[in-house]
Amino acid sequence: MSRRRGAEKRNIKADCKFHSQDISKFINVIMEQGKKTIASSLVYNSLENSANKAQVSPTELFETVLHNVKPLIEVRSKRVGGATYQVPTDVRSNRSTALALRWIKTAAKKRSTGRTMEEKLSAELLDAFNNKGAAVKKKEETHKMAESNMAFAHFAFVGKKKTTH
Repeated sequence: MSRRRGAEKRNIKADCKFHSQDISKFINVIMEQGKKTIASSLVYNSLENSANKAQVSPTELFETVLHNVKPLIEVRSKRVGGATYQVPTDVRSNRSTALALRWIKTAAKKRSTGRTMEEKLSAELLDAFNNKGAAVKKKEETHKMAESNMAFAHFAFVGKKKTTH
């Protein structure tokens, strides 16, 4: 990791159909082996199928799904002395979006219902829209773990010792 400066954030263009950056990020998460057209058609078809079943617009459905799956707090390992503690910390907005998109993809892949990835993804999107499904369960597990380790929250700000010269 470079010590000189942080990596520059790339601007992701909005997708051509719904003009949403989040859907464009989701297409990039779904994409495998550089096959973006396959990934985009899969996402668009599953969004439209699940939006028709929920009777809302696809962008509204996707925003609700993201809101339902995004984690607010998570646990991070912090070494203090000789012990390692799971310290609950707030999640930055771009990380929470990335986690939510990743969790939706893995939950859809693990689904046994449906034969194609398109059917699995639309079923997972519908479940997440209704606050059910594996992706929402993953968020709740993360929050439960953070709540149970709230006793170690005071370690979040314990940093390195300041040296005076």
